Amino acid sequence: MSTIAGNPTAAQPAPAKKRRPRLSIGWIMIGLAGVLVLISLLRIITGADDLDSSGTVSATLVAAIPIGLAGLGGLWAERAGIVNIGLEGMMILGTFGAGYFGYFYGPWQGVVGAILLGAVGGLLHAIATVTFGVDHIVSGVAINIIGAGAVQYLAGLYFTGLPGGGATQSPTIDSLPAITVSGLSEPLRDVEDKGWFFVSDLASIGGALVTNLSVLTLLCLSLFVLTYVVLWRTGFGLRLRSCGESPAAAESLGVNVIRYKFTAVIISGGFAGLAGGFLALVASSTFRDGQTGGRGYIGLAAMIFGNWRPGGLLAGAGLFGYTDTLRLRGGGDTIHGLLLLVAVGLILLAAWQVRKGTITAAYVSGGMGVAIGVLYALTDSIPEDLTGMTPYVTTLLVLALFSQRLRMPAAVGKTYRKGSAG
Repeated sequence: MSTIAGNPTAAQPAPAKKRRPRLSIGWIMIGLAGVLVLISLLRIITGADDLDSSGTVSATLVAAIPIGLAGLGGLWAERAGIVNIGLEGMMILGTFGAGYFGYFYGPWQGVVGAILLGAVGGLLHAIATVTFGVDHIVSGVAINIIGAGAVQYLAGLYFTGLPGGGATQSPTIDSLPAITVSGLSEPLRDVEDKGWFFVSDLASIGGALVTNLSVLTLLCLSLFVLTYVVLWRTGFGLRLRSCGESPAAAESLGVNVIRYKFTAVIISGGFAGLAGGFLALVASSTFRDGQTGGRGYIGLAAMIFGNWRPGGLLAGAGLFGYTDTLRLRGGGDTIHGLLLLVAVGLILLAAWQVRKGTITAAYVSGGMGVAIGVLYALTDSIPEDLTGMTPYVTTLLVLALFSQRLRMPAAVGKTYRKGSAG
C-alpha cells in the first residue's frame, strides 16, 4: 500500500460508519415481557388493578387503532415527500362516510364509504401540493377546515329528522362482526381474577384478544404489516420512498414522481378516512360531530415517535391509546399509579443517556424523573381536571425525549416540479 510522504495517515481508509443494530423479534418480545413485568409490579405495589385489566387492554386497542391508522396515513404521504397535516380533516370526512353509508347501506359499506371520503380529502391535498405547489402546511390546514365544515353541513342535511339522528349525529349504525373464543375467554378471565404476579397480567392480555374482538380491529392491525411489506419489500415501495428522499434522482432513473406522490397521498387519505370510520363503527356505533378529538394530530406524533416506520408507529399509537384509556377508565387514581412507572423509566433513561455521553439530555430526563417521583410521593390522586391532559402531555414528553434519534425523509415538505432531474 502506498503512502504520502510526510503524512503517513493519509493512506489509511476512513473508519467505517457504525450501523445501528436492528432489533430482532426475539429482543422485541423480551422487551415487551419486561414492560409487562414492570406494570405487574406497579399493579401490586399501588393496587391499581385497572392498569392492565382485560377491559383496559380492549379499550386501549379501540383507542390506539384510529391513532395508528392516522399515523399510517402520515407515513405513506411523508415517505413520498408530502407533509399531511390534513389527517384530522380526512378523519372527519371518514366519520361522516361511515355514518352515512353505514346507516343507509350497512356497516361494511360504511367502512368503504369512510375510506373513499378520506381518499377524496387526500386527492384534494395532492392536487394542491403536487400539482399547484401549495405549501403543505397551508393545504393541510385548509383540508382540516373544509372537512369540518363540509361534514357539519352534510350531517344536518342527511341526518336531521331521522330517529336518533340530528344535525350533529347519525342514527345508530349496525355493529360489525366480533370474535369471541369461548373456550379461552372464560378460563383466561378466571386466571386474571386471581391477581397473580405476571401470570394474571398475561391472562388479561390474552383474554382481551379472544373476547368480543371486532373483525375490523384485526383487519386494521394487519394493515401495519401490509404497509411494511409493501414499502420495504417491494419495488413499488422502493420507488415511492425514493420520491421522499431524492425525487430528482428518482426521476432520472425513470420513476414517475408525480404519479407516485399522488398515489401515496390518496392512500394516506384512505387510511385517515378508515381511522375516522373506526371511531364511528367500532368505538361508538354512531357518527358524532367532533368525534375525532384531535387524533389526527396525535397520529402524526405517533408517526414521528416511530421514526417513520410502521412498527415504531404502532408502539407509539399503543402508548397514546393506553394513556387515554387509563384517563377514561381509572381516572386520577390509576394515572397516579402510573406516575411511579414514568418516574422510574425516566431515571433509567437518564442513566442510559449518561452511558451514551449525552449529558445534557440525561440531566433533563433525570430531573423530570425526580420531579414526577416527588409528585407521586406527595399526592394520593391526580385531579380529574388534569387527567384529561394525559394523552397530550404524553405526546409532548415522548417527542421531547426521542426527537434526537429521528430521521425524516430527506425531501419531505419540499416542492417538486416535473423535470427537475434535467
